Amino acid sequence: MMELIKDTKIDFIGFRKKAFIISAILVLIGIFAFVMISLGKANLSIDFTGGTNVQVRFAQKVDIGDLRKALTDGGIGDVQIQEVSGTRDFFIKTKLSDTEKESLQSKITAILSTQLKDVKFEILGSNMVGPGVGKTLKKYAIIAIVLALLGIIAYIAWRFTFLSGIAATIATFHDVIVICGVFYFLNKEFNLLIITALLTIAGYSLQDTVVVFDRIRENSAKMKSRDDFGDVINVSINEVLSRTIVTGISTLISLGAIMVFGGEVLFDFAFALFMGLIVGTYSSIFVASPILYAWRKAPR
Repeated sequence: MMELIKDTKIDFIGFRKKAFIISAILVLIGIFAFVMISLGKANLSIDFTGGTNVQVRFAQKVDIGDLRKALTDGGIGDVQIQEVSGTRDFFIKTKLSDTEKESLQSKITAILSTQLKDVKFEILGSNMVGPGVGKTLKKYAIIAIVLALLGIIAYIAWRFTFLSGIAATIATFHDVIVICGVFYFLNKEFNLLIITALLTIAGYSLQDTVVVFDRIRENSAKMKSRDDFGDVINVSINEVLSRTIVTGISTLISLGAIMVFGGEVLFDFAFALFMGLIVGTYSSIFVASPILYAWRKAPR
């Protein structure tokens, strides 16, 4: 196996107080962002706010970037475009005010006729996503994240201990809430794809934490003579550090490629995973493990 780093002796537990301060600040920012998102005071997609979805079919191949530019130049800037694979169909989704609902289909027709003069097309139909549907989707998105966290507690408690499950869940919650804060303050759009990214981040963070906890369990049996549980944690993290770095770098390279070549539609999704991978690696070392250490050292 490839090892970039060998025989490190970094005192990770020694950094725990500084790490807790950094994490506390990030989590407070994230909680504020989460509250604002729950209240609808964020950049929410039509999946959550409601809007109209128009299906357009072109007679010849049209680049999605050219289509987006045509709509933007025509005055429809806040728009999502989804290409139907294997066809020349596109779904154009946009948020609408009450006064715009009736005119959107004709407005898109006029814009495309002007901006893409040489391209023949037809409007296949349109449908609306009401605000009530958006609220329902937002509710179920929150429920999905909560259920994922509860599942993490159950799995880690079964595989290790209940306290390990709580520590892993806090670390996972930390990762999800930090990414929410980043997206909120960067005014990135929250849509169902970002919810998928958050759940993926939770899974990656859990996997990284399990690797560390598994090594801690192995070393706890080998190092019974050691008085300080912090030594066990430090040795364990140092032993898996090279594996963590190699895995992280290879995944970051893949996500970087998606961010560069995947287009505008996939950029935010890949960016969320990119940031989540970094935060998840940080939390498995500087959040989950120190929490486990603090509880093991707490007076009974």
